[in-house]
Amino acid sequence: MAQTIYDPAQLQTFLAVAQTRSFTQAAARLGIRQPTVSQHVRKLEEATGRVLVHRDTHTVALTPDGEAMIGFARSILAAHERAANYFNEERPHGRLRIGMSDDLALTRLPHILRDFRRENPLVDLDLSIDQSGSLHRRLENDRLDLFVGKRPRGEPRGQLVKRDRLVWVGTASTRLDTSKPLPLVVYPNPSLSRSAMENALQRATITYRPACICRGVNGLIGAVAAGIGISALASSLVPVQLTPLGPQHRLPELGYLDLVLLTNPRTEDRPATKALAAAVLASGPTSLTTPSGPA
Repeated sequence: MAQTIYDPAQLQTFLAVAQTRSFTQAAARLGIRQPTVSQHVRKLEEATGRVLVHRDTHTVALTPDGEAMIGFARSILAAHERAANYFNEERPHGRLRIGMSDDLALTRLPHILRDFRRENPLVDLDLSIDQSGSLHRRLENDRLDLFVGKRPRGEPRGQLVKRDRLVWVGTASTRLDTSKPLPLVVYPNPSLSRSAMENALQRATITYRPACICRGVNGLIGAVAAGIGISALASSLVPVQLTPLGPQHRLPELGYLDLVLLTNPRTEDRPATKALAAAVLASGPTSLTTPSGPA
């Protein structure tokens, strides 16, 4: 049986369609014509022998095979990038300024950084752990080269790594007294999870108060575990100490958050930035949100 060879240009086009859910926006992002986008996707489908994208005059949606292709495409392109850099003797070097939201620091992402550093020994890392809102500002002010963290739904910037549901968290013994303001454990502003909680409660006309303000995820987990109040976390990042609160608590839905990778336009073409971005995207969403165990 002949081995299938996947064209990197077709894979790049497919990922642009998957991220934008639009052939027109994918063409604009890549700087090519829309018929070329359609041709690339069609040829990739011919190579796989599967339908990857359902499209009509109004919508573009991925099939289950299309969702699976996202991870394969990222891995192939990352390997292609590493091979090209190696044989072109473009070994990444210099200092790379990375921002990471603090809850992700408890997941497998540090292992990705460790592996990246081992494969790129000439790159030194400057790692900032903070809230996503603060890191967004640091990136905009040219104080970061790359950021991995959360963005609000509807915000177009960044390459989507994972979409996650935001859930209320407490403990197994959490009981809410609706006759009193709801005690919240929150991050300082600007905070995406805090804004989501406050907006949802305001829409539901539920009174609340910031019972505890924490400047890091460990403090937030500790305060909620101690029963000081309830909070919100991405569903894939709820630690074992806490429990997602169910329908019996009659809390409003919080919606979704996107885990994204953002690069600094001033430095995104540096080999080191491109290499780390490729490594993060190739790792896939599961590895980024799996709790970290012993190294």
